[in-house]
Amino acid sequence: MLISAPESSRRVLWWAALLLAPLAAWLFRFRFQFPIQLLKPRTAEPKVAMEAGSEIEYDMPGVLRWHKNGRVERFDGTETVPPSPSGDPANGVASKDVVLDSAANLSARLYLPPAAAEAEPRKKLPVVVFFHGGAFFVHTAASAVYHRYAATLAAAVPAVVVSVDYRLAPEHPIPAAYDDAFAALKAVVAACRPDGAEPWLAAHGDASRVVLAGDSAGANIAHNTAIRLRKERIDGFGDKISGIALLHPYFWGKEPLGGEPTDAAVRGSFERAWQVACGGELGPDHPYINPMASPEEWRQLGCGRVLVSTAELCWFVERARAYAEGIKACGWDGELEVYDTKGEGHVYFLPKYDSDLAAKELAVVADFVRRC
Repeated sequence: MLISAPESSRRVLWWAALLLAPLAAWLFRFRFQFPIQLLKPRTAEPKVAMEAGSEIEYDMPGVLRWHKNGRVERFDGTETVPPSPSGDPANGVASKDVVLDSAANLSARLYLPPAAAEAEPRKKLPVVVFFHGGAFFVHTAASAVYHRYAATLAAAVPAVVVSVDYRLAPEHPIPAAYDDAFAALKAVVAACRPDGAEPWLAAHGDASRVVLAGDSAGANIAHNTAIRLRKERIDGFGDKISGIALLHPYFWGKEPLGGEPTDAAVRGSFERAWQVACGGELGPDHPYINPMASPEEWRQLGCGRVLVSTAELCWFVERARAYAEGIKACGWDGELEVYDTKGEGHVYFLPKYDSDLAAKELAVVADFVRRC
């Protein structure tokens, strides 16, 4: 039964609804679970007794809990799968885990498509150096969702895919992930030489057709690696790769863009995640997280082609679109491609890998790599 409220109470409730509705709508629209899409049922979070030294420094519910004593608990991105050296029955792609740089303790998972065995002698394949997402906090190259994606991409192009296991925050704050990414790029191009240390890359990898790719935080890493390449050219290789594929890139900034939330608490949660990722050393307008803050650096992007993909309901859709607009305005003279999916959220193509929309986006990425 409905009960009428006094007129004054109704006015208060109406104004409260009016003020809160935009924020509530935004939270519902983006299923507010910053800053990563939950790609599988979350691991149950154990109830921890509050002992001495167990106070919480940072908690991202369902994803990560960081204790003041340095202990880190991860609840997402923990499901892993082994490589398939003899080939995945689903697509024929062989995979193996390798050490890229023993001195840096840097490893990766390599993917070799069946097309490699069928290729003409001396005909090499493009190489995709891939960086997984996870807000800089979670997932590895062996994560089930990323193993599936990398193998599928390798078959679709076809290409040799190198999925990099970079160090994670908060134990290893930024720029550790960027340092690992650049070290991985150097190791990959060196391995593509005829006398390279890694047989798959030496036999099949074309160092003249290298593409950096990644989703979410991994796309951020790909961008920043291409920036660094122009500043620190690789001996015997140069200062440019063929392209970068930024899939739903994780960028942010102090001031809201377009339809981004303006609520201080909402924006503060994004900024807090970034602060934890970088050890509190870098602000929300540092070029690492906000390329538009430094257009003179941006125009030096070390590649000839850029693909930016995003989705209508992605948390970072405004940033991705602004990146696509700004990269030309800043003076970069390469080739740009933009792909925008309607009605889907952040990195939807990982959990919905068998959907028609995911297949279309994969085809766009594969075609981009083939043309690089």
